Amino acid sequence: MNKRHYRHLFGPVPSRRLGRSLGVDLTPFKTCSFDCIFCQLGRTTNKTVKRKEYVPIRYVIAELDAWLKTGNRADYITLSGSGEPTLNSGFGRVIEFARSVTKIPVALLTSGALLSDPEVCAQAAQANMVKVSLSAWDQFSFKHINRPHPHIEFKQLIEGHWLLRNHFKGPIWLEVFLVWGTNATTKSVSKIAELVNSLGPDKVQLNTAVRPPCEGFAYAVPEDQMTALAKLFDPPAEVIAEYSRTDSAKVHASEEGILEMLQRRPCTLDQICRVFGLHRNEASKYLGKLVRTGRALVRRKKNQVYYSGVHGKEGSIRAHV
Repeated sequence: MNKRHYRHLFGPVPSRRLGRSLGVDLTPFKTCSFDCIFCQLGRTTNKTVKRKEYVPIRYVIAELDAWLKTGNRADYITLSGSGEPTLNSGFGRVIEFARSVTKIPVALLTSGALLSDPEVCAQAAQANMVKVSLSAWDQFSFKHINRPHPHIEFKQLIEGHWLLRNHFKGPIWLEVFLVWGTNATTKSVSKIAELVNSLGPDKVQLNTAVRPPCEGFAYAVPEDQMTALAKLFDPPAEVIAEYSRTDSAKVHASEEGILEMLQRRPCTLDQICRVFGLHRNEASKYLGKLVRTGRALVRRKKNQVYYSGVHGKEGSIRAHV
């Protein structure tokens, strides 16, 4: 079964954090409890806290079973994708199945918005590793940065983090996403760090908008500033933002193919995904590298984000500016 035939699996995707990560997508595109200003997948189109089986779990398990039986390998099976995985009421069954049939560890990537629900927390605790997020320090900053569903309060988010820490014995990784001019001052990050340190995650990682975000004002924090801010955490956080290019042959081929198309005509993320049979997470990773190295440009028109390729020497010059 070719990977393009899978509806709910994507990758394995090369990931700085997780190595070769097989993605498992459990929601329709942009079904999420947040509408973060920095999201690389675009604005949330279905902001909700309603839990249901958005994607039939029996189909997900069947695809995962087929993928494993073909002898495929990955460093992690990762519940992530086009929205918030814990919104799918059956996400715990996917974790339970994967852990019963393979030794590949299962990672859950979640905003943590629903972890204050004991049922959600119990299902999350079945994973081998859980990655949560915290990019604000109070209700005001939370509403501005994460733009949550009205039923989610910042206090509830913190309570969910605490509940997970108290019930989950595996490693918890916590990602702090910083946006230049929004939450990246020393004062702001110190407040976030104080909260993070009290939650006791096993690893703290700093990220920023090195891939094109949904909002034009969500600027990336420069690498030297990120390195300085990482020292505000105890122990110091790890900067995971991919400022440099990946030299993988597969990644290079995908980038070049996308660039050739963008040099012929501007395209949206969805158009690129359809042409190359990529998941949005994969395509956004390659586009981020092309934009960072000056070989592609981002333009916004009528709430759509378009990418266009830079030709020849102009792109080389931009890449070294």
